[in-house]
Amino acid sequence: MSAFSLQVPLDSGGNLTIELVPGAAMFILGANGTGKSSLVHRFFMANREAARRISAHRQTWFPTGAVAITGAQRRETTNSFKSWDSDQNARWLEHGSEQRTQVAVYDLVNAENVRARAIAQAFDVDDLNKATELRRIDAPLKVLNEILRLSALPIEISLGGSEEVSASKSGSVPYSIAELSDGERNVLLLAASVLTAPAGTLFLIDEPERHIHRSISSRLLSQLFARRSDCAFVISTHDVMLCLDNPGAKVLLARSCSRTGPHPNHITWDADLLDAPLGLDDQLVGEILGARRKALFVEGTPQSLDQPLYSLLFPGASVIAKASCRDVEQAVVGIRSAANLHWVHAYGIVDGDGRTTEDKQRLMAGGIFPLDVFAVESVYYDAGIIERVAKRQADVTGEDVGQLVADAKTAALKALLPQRQKLCERVVEKSVRDTILRSLPGLDAIAAGNPINLSVDVQAVVGAELSRFDKAHGEADLAALVRRYPVRHSSALADIAKRLGFNDRDKYEAAVRKLLIDDKDALALARGFFGKLATELS
Repeated sequence: MSAFSLQVPLDSGGNLTIELVPGAAMFILGANGTGKSSLVHRFFMANREAARRISAHRQTWFPTGAVAITGAQRRETTNSFKSWDSDQNARWLEHGSEQRTQVAVYDLVNAENVRARAIAQAFDVDDLNKATELRRIDAPLKVLNEILRLSALPIEISLGGSEEVSASKSGSVPYSIAELSDGERNVLLLAASVLTAPAGTLFLIDEPERHIHRSISSRLLSQLFARRSDCAFVISTHDVMLCLDNPGAKVLLARSCSRTGPHPNHITWDADLLDAPLGLDDQLVGEILGARRKALFVEGTPQSLDQPLYSLLFPGASVIAKASCRDVEQAVVGIRSAANLHWVHAYGIVDGDGRTTEDKQRLMAGGIFPLDVFAVESVYYDAGIIERVAKRQADVTGEDVGQLVADAKTAALKALLPQRQKLCERVVEKSVRDTILRSLPGLDAIAAGNPINLSVDVQAVVGAELSRFDKAHGEADLAALVRRYPVRHSSALADIAKRLGFNDRDKYEAAVRKLLIDDKDALALARGFFGKLATELS
């Protein structure tokens, strides 16, 4: 059996050529609107005689559990399938839905009968060796039921009188397969279609997750791949985890498609082919599969301040939240060191956290950009941002912008003063630790055997920071205080929000994000915090 040649016309010109041999599988992964169904249609047309489409938008019910067509009708209907599936509308519209379910039931029953007749004929001519050999080949229903059990679906399919196909759930009394749930019917249709197809078939399965829960679909696909190693599979899906659960499969990442004309042949794609294995942990791979070409890892969670802000500032990148600075660094380093992840360029943003110059340079050398300010709050509460938000509020309330800003500033300065000691200690915490780590003895110093003394005058370091704080506070330089200190450890931010007319910080911070959506100058101001990174990600 020869390989299937799959061609993907690229936006950049030329074709991406994929050779898929029997026994291999490939997932087409992409968001809505990236042309996955059009790719499936293109692959079908290129391999029309050997391909079989199984669409997510197919009919999901059986009119009956019995065989409702004859062999002649089955042959006639199958010929119609190729014509129907060749129509360009087949990308979103399935012709002959009822006939397809009838053919699936017919093929399942017929495969069972063909096996039984072959064994009976061998016995009739006393060819016991052949009969024994045929019996060793598992019956289609036995294989189907084994796959259902391994897929964690507690139903068993059986064939009764008048060729009625029945189901039994957890040992219950048999009932018609027409009464199966939507997901159960789809599992049966998918499995029956795959198990009864001729060798050398190219299966094109479109979005199996639409009707089948991933806890079932993942196991089901893995079992079908193993059982039909004489066939090839292409699965179009939104479900990243299906790719991870089948690490031997190829992954075709479809990011977008462009039309140059009305016909499906006038479509080109921005796409990359990824060969397994990936060589990274599943969680990280799951986060970057299907991502844009630029992935920006940031601290926090999807619900924290970081990810929503950075998604607005850098819309050309996929912004992915990681719990801590260490997690951000590990993700960026992991991707940059994996040569097979050529399609994605990884960057990171971490809080300034009072880092030393040496630490900042080390991180930036690896594509991780520390903020010039202490934390992300410093961006939200920058003086220029506060003034712009205040102006928007004044446009609604009629209040004086200057007075709103002055009141917010006064309230914040007042709130910061009682936290003076704590804020300064937090700033010097990292620098003191870094000083100690840089002073740790190496092998040569240990081998010399001389006394090793490590000493940091913490009181002097904190004292110098307190002086810096007092100077900025005495000059009422709120901007400097917000940039340098972890002001979230005070009521200053809540007080700013309240003085500007917001009920709480959440409302103010949402207003900042809305400002960045509407005001290009404000957006440029916020991007200014990120220097070189803003240029690279744009």
